[in-house]
Amino acid sequence: MRRKPMHILEVLAQKRFADEKMQKLSLFDTANLFCDLYCLNPGQSQKPHSHRGADKIYYVLEGIATIQVGEEEEMLGPGKIVLAPSDLVHGVRNASQQPLSLLVLMAPNPNRQKI
Repeated sequence: MRRKPMHILEVLAQKRFADEKMQKLSLFDTANLFCDLYCLNPGQSQKPHSHRGADKIYYVLEGIATIQVGEEEEMLGPGKIVLAPSDLVHGVRNASQQPLSLLVLMAPNPNRQKI
């Protein structure tokens, strides 16, 4: 059996910001999970939402994220990570004056789940 080569990325080199809306940049996307880089300018946000049967992780790389999970909301800085369990409303916004970059992982991958 031939194995696929290791896929390595320089995460922060992938950053892109846009004035119109937050940027979701796919780093990895498999049948089991996805890993995105979210880039938010000041004032941008991801609308609170939920996923049935899939957990999401937010990991702050740069900036300050205001993250909602369920009824709770916290401001998190670089190096902080939070779990948004399946079925709980969650979202992120950049209420600071600096750009925000975070890694977002989700499993199982809701874009690849069979219906």
